[in-house]
Amino acid sequence: MRNILQYILKILAKLILWRYKPEVVAVTGSVGKTGAKEAIYYVLKKQFRTRRNIKNYNNEIGVPLTILGQDIAPETKIIFLFSWLIIFIKACLTIIWQRNYPEILILEMGVSHPNDMEYLINFVPVKVGVITAIGEFPTHLEFFPEKDKLIKEKALLVKSLVKDGAAILNYDDLSIRMIGDDLSEKTRIIQYGFGQGADLRIVNYELGTINLNKSDYGISFKLEYNGSIVPVRLNKVLGKQQAFAAAAAASVGVFFGLNLVEVSNALREYCSLPGRTKLLKGIKNTWIIDDTYNASPLATIASLKILEELTNEEFQGKKIAVLGDMLELGVNTEIGHQQVGQKAAEIVDLLFTVGKRANFIADEALKQGLDKEKVFKFSQPEQAGLDIQKKLNQGDVVLIKGSRGMHMERIVKEIMAEPEKAEKLLIA
Repeated sequence: MRNILQYILKILAKLILWRYKPEVVAVTGSVGKTGAKEAIYYVLKKQFRTRRNIKNYNNEIGVPLTILGQDIAPETKIIFLFSWLIIFIKACLTIIWQRNYPEILILEMGVSHPNDMEYLINFVPVKVGVITAIGEFPTHLEFFPEKDKLIKEKALLVKSLVKDGAAILNYDDLSIRMIGDDLSEKTRIIQYGFGQGADLRIVNYELGTINLNKSDYGISFKLEYNGSIVPVRLNKVLGKQQAFAAAAAASVGVFFGLNLVEVSNALREYCSLPGRTKLLKGIKNTWIIDDTYNASPLATIASLKILEELTNEEFQGKKIAVLGDMLELGVNTEIGHQQVGQKAAEIVDLLFTVGKRANFIADEALKQGLDKEKVFKFSQPEQAGLDIQKKLNQGDVVLIKGSRGMHMERIVKEIMAEPEKAEKLLIA
């Protein structure tokens, strides 16, 4: 059933792409895909008619649905055939005629299994390929025999670009930087990052919290490209990962003819999605960094660094990390969690772990010198949420992160100051 629906969606998507010939910007990576996709959308939308994936529509079903312009994905079961029939009819009408079809499609492309990228680029002609970050222990390694195979699968995105295309690569991730060495001389390459050798460089990064009660916080930095330097301010976002997203978007904007001033102005509207380093008010006048959408060692360590950066007078309490299992790490499960535990021991006052894999985080933190009375292990998020409440005091800040399958957002709901807003503020 799923294979049949997938095939029909592919054919309809190909016909629509042939009919309207939009430029396609595709984004992949193990970390930071969604942030980059959103930032690219904000940079391009004022100059072009654009559309991007919603939610996590980044697979063989979600990508063609985005091309079709559908924002729902019925279950791939017989009882939902009527819903799919309506989608197919609407797609056929779109093929015939649709006013103002997007000039640019911004498509996040996930790679969970071998041949996922090959399947998508087989029917989607990509003009600009963006690879965000892979890291030392990326997710989905459970389904790949080795890391190099995963990198090669993601690299297909920029090795199959259409004529006069561009590869936008994260200079600070060595694995991604090396992908550029294998590309055709005809492919334009823009490398972004903090590193000295990046084409589009992030400099003078700062995290600032002015008035949290008025949601006046964010990050500021400068973007440097071809001798031009412009300041950028991202409001209500936290962490260097958001600066990476902005730099990726700026690189895409430059390719499409925007200058850095236009990029900086467009990024004023950028905001991160629920579950991606969102700062929320917690009970007892505490604060929560909700980063519950997903987790990998690289992303979790980046979030711990945010916790470390928060030094405002409103964060004078304990720094608390609540970390759940990081799934799909395969043979690197133990060492990946240990790496996080080592970093946590340097930063946190209290550490809560959720899940059997996260025990490696707790054990490593203890080994690194964190007092055993400050480390707490739980098997389920609901259990952790109740215990965390008892240990919170005014001014504490709590980072909550784990893989999507761990449902760490349940802990956020348990300790947030306004749980009645959970449906709007948290991931679904």
